[in-house]
Amino acid sequence: MVQYLYKETTPEQNAAIEKAKQRDGTLREKFEVIKKAHARFEKFKLSFRVEMVLNLLKYGNKETVSQN
Repeated sequence: MVQYLYKETTPEQNAAIEKAKQRDGTLREKFEVIKKAHARFEKFKLSFRVEMVLNLLKYGNKETVSQN
């Protein structure tokens, strides 16, 4: 399911997974949980990167000021 989420499956596998999700409510629910967790992870990853960039900019500004 994770490979499917990341679009790393073949068209044949995609079709089989879609068919299985239509038939199996539990599978569909589990996939939704995985999808939501992935979305939270992506949001965390992006906010972490922004925070990191801001910290680097602050550090760069401090270094520039201390050199003057």
